[in-house]
Amino acid sequence: MKKEIHIFFTALMFFTRIPCPKWVDHNPTYLKKSSRYFSLVGILVGSIAALVFYGASFILPLEIALLLSMASSIYTTGAFHEDGFADVCDGLGGGWTKEKILLIMKDSTLGTYGVIGIGLLLAIKFSALREVPVHYIPLTIISGHSLSRFIATTLLYTHPYVRETEDSKAKPAAKNIGIDIIIVSGLIGMIPLLFFKSPFVLLVIIPMYLSKMYLGAKFTKWLGGQTGDCAGAVQQLSEVIFYISLIALWTYI
Repeated sequence: MKKEIHIFFTALMFFTRIPCPKWVDHNPTYLKKSSRYFSLVGILVGSIAALVFYGASFILPLEIALLLSMASSIYTTGAFHEDGFADVCDGLGGGWTKEKILLIMKDSTLGTYGVIGIGLLLAIKFSALREVPVHYIPLTIISGHSLSRFIATTLLYTHPYVRETEDSKAKPAAKNIGIDIIIVSGLIGMIPLLFFKSPFVLLVIIPMYLSKMYLGAKFTKWLGGQTGDCAGAVQQLSEVIFYISLIALWTYI
């Protein structure tokens, strides 16, 4: 049990700014195994964002409460996944070879494609959440964060890690994970869905995974695999797809 707690805290430390015990570090062995708890980290991050929305909605307009909720999740993670999405936009938008794309993605400077991409992504995320029934918004936020991290974890299983530089902190977490990690991550990721009243909500996993397959095909074509930024892009896109798919379900089913 103590070992599993250490592994969980490793995931929490790597993917968020939430304070962890001093004995937790970036041990490669624990970092690799921490992938199984990515979805649980998503539940925690989503719960923080949901709590901010719930509290703010009592005294502020819905739109402002949603923006504060989004800001809280970005602050909690240090924009970890948003940065990955923007880097992928810059890399695939401005590079024409594997080496050039990887170089652009590693550059800390944000380019035009990244700015436009992340701006549109956040705008769509806000607009989609705005259409969700108010009493379902907290649960929707938590579910979106947890399930999208599970989808991102599947990318690490289906696509090989291609950035071979030893200074990459993400390398242990993004390389050679087993099916056992996918199963645990999936079970945890789907827990929030149990609180929806309809079993049809499980259908949202299909378009979410299709979005992963779409990005995965691009990563294979241009990179031959994935990097930590690629996983971040999958998480962000599949989260947005979750919100949009949920709206479609409520509209047509």
